[in-house]
Amino acid sequence: MQLDHKKKLQEYRESIDNIDASLVFMLAERFKITKKVGFYKKEHDLPPADPAREGEQIDRLKNLAKSANLDPAFSEKFLHFIIREVIQHHERIRESGEL
Repeated sequence: MQLDHKKKLQEYRESIDNIDASLVFMLAERFKITKKVGFYKKEHDLPPADPAREGEQIDRLKNLAKSANLDPAFSEKFLHFIIREVIQHHERIRESGEL
């Protein structure tokens, strides 16, 4: 009986590992694009942050989270974390031209 529990737990963990890998690759792709946005903003003298866009994104993701049965508060915290990181990248690009 114990072996069945270990096997099932291992199956769950393998799925989690695959999902985590996908998340990392998705975030990498997202940050490749936001880096391009940072250089575009620098080139056109646009500010690193866009509070209106950020608010729209947070609202959109909270609604998506609700429809996916994910805690909207968690999705909001997660997006705030990503937005802060992107803004920091854009500020570094603006200051030095590099990331």
